[in-house]
Amino acid sequence: MRMDDMILVSVDDHVVEPPDLFEHHLPAKYKDIAPRIEHMPDGTDRWKFLDFDIPNVGLNAVAGRPPEEYGMDPTSFDELRPGTYDVKQRVLDMSANGVLGSLNFPSLPGFAGRLFAALDDKDAALALCRAYNDWHITEWCGAAPDRLIPLAIPPIWDPSAIADEVHRVARAGCHAITFPENPVPLGLPSLHTDHWDPFWRACSDEGTIVNMHIGSSSKLVVTAEDAPVDVMITLAPMNIVQAAADLIFSPVFKKFPDVTVALSEGGIGWIPYFLERLDHSYTAHKAWTFADFGDKLPSQVFMERVVLCFIEDDFGARHAREIGTNRICIETDYPHSDAIWPDAPERMMQTWAHTDLTDPEIDEMTHENAMRFFRFDPFSIRAREKCTVGALRAEASGHDVSIQSKGRRVEHREPMTMAGFAPTA
Repeated sequence: MRMDDMILVSVDDHVVEPPDLFEHHLPAKYKDIAPRIEHMPDGTDRWKFLDFDIPNVGLNAVAGRPPEEYGMDPTSFDELRPGTYDVKQRVLDMSANGVLGSLNFPSLPGFAGRLFAALDDKDAALALCRAYNDWHITEWCGAAPDRLIPLAIPPIWDPSAIADEVHRVARAGCHAITFPENPVPLGLPSLHTDHWDPFWRACSDEGTIVNMHIGSSSKLVVTAEDAPVDVMITLAPMNIVQAAADLIFSPVFKKFPDVTVALSEGGIGWIPYFLERLDHSYTAHKAWTFADFGDKLPSQVFMERVVLCFIEDDFGARHAREIGTNRICIETDYPHSDAIWPDAPERMMQTWAHTDLTDPEIDEMTHENAMRFFRFDPFSIRAREKCTVGALRAEASGHDVSIQSKGRRVEHREPMTMAGFAPTA
C-alpha cells in the first residue's frame, strides 16, 4: 500500500473545550452556575465550577510542542495549539496529518461526564450535560460532518437519564457515548448489577457504541506515591485490561446481545494472552465459579462484542490477523502527549512494514471498521478520492505543523513522582 493512498479515521482524539462552550445551548436560568474560564495572575487559564478549580493540564494538549516542555503544569489558551480548541484549525491539523475522520473525547467534564454530577441540583446537572452534548454535536462536529464523529457524555448519576440522552442524541445523529471503564471508583454501582440496565437497553435499541476510555473511572494504576510518574504512564493501559475482564464476566453481553463496547486507548498487544487466559480460566474453573458462556468460549464472545483501539503497537499489529483485523481501529490521540501528529501516516507505514498484512486488512483497521462501528459515512459528503492521506495533505498545503516552543514555566526540575501528580477535578 502506498502511504498517500491510505484513508485514516481515528477513534480516539481529544478536544480542549473553548471558553464559549456554554454560551449557546444552556438555558438562561443555569448560566450563572456554568463552568467559566478565568485568567489567573500567573498567566494560566482555569475553569471555575462550584468549588472546583480546573486547570488545562499540560499533557492534555502538547501537540506541536517540544517534548522537553511537556509536563503537568497548568497552561493558558495562548500556550496551546489553536487546533486543540478551534474546530476550523482542528480540521486543518487533521488534514496536515492525513487524517480524514476523528472521534473526540471531552476534557473539562471528564471522559465520562463526572464533573456535572457534583451538582446537588440534578436538573441543572442534566441541563449542563445536554448543553455540552449539543455544543459537541452541532458546533464542534456540525462544523465538519465529513471529518468529525459525534460522541456524547452521559448524565452518569442516573441510568434512566442516560438512556433518555442516548435516545435524544441518536435523533441528532450521534451514535457513540462515553462510559467509565469502572464505575465503582466514582461511587457508583458496578457493571455486575442491574443498575445500568436502562442505559444498556437504550444503547442496544439505538445501535449506540459505548466507549470506555482508559482513566475514565478517575482511577489510575498507582503503585506508590514516591513512584516516578513514568510508572503511571507505562501502566495506564492496564486500566483497560481490568475493564475487559470485568466486562466479559458481567451480565451485560448476555442480557443485551446487541451492545458493542470500544476499549479506547487500550492498545492491542495484550489481547492474545488475555484471550488465552480468559479461556483457560473459564474451562478450568467454571465448574465451581458457575460462569456460563453457553456453547461459546469467553474469547469468542469478547471478540464478537468489543472494538479494540490502538495508537502505536507494533507487536499488536504483527498479530492483528490472529486477533481479528475486523475488530481493530486506529487512534492518533491528538493533542495528547502520546499523539502521533503530524506524522501519523509515516509512523503507521513503519508499523505495517513489519507485518505481512494485506491492503484490505489494513483498510479495515485504518478506516472501514471505524466507519462501520461508529456509523460514520464521510463518502456521502466527500468524494472518496479526496479522503486519502495524499489528497488531505494537498488541501492543507502551507499549514504550519512545525514544533514550536512556548517558553513554558518549568515547575518540576527534579524527576516527578506520583506525589506531585494532581489530576483534574
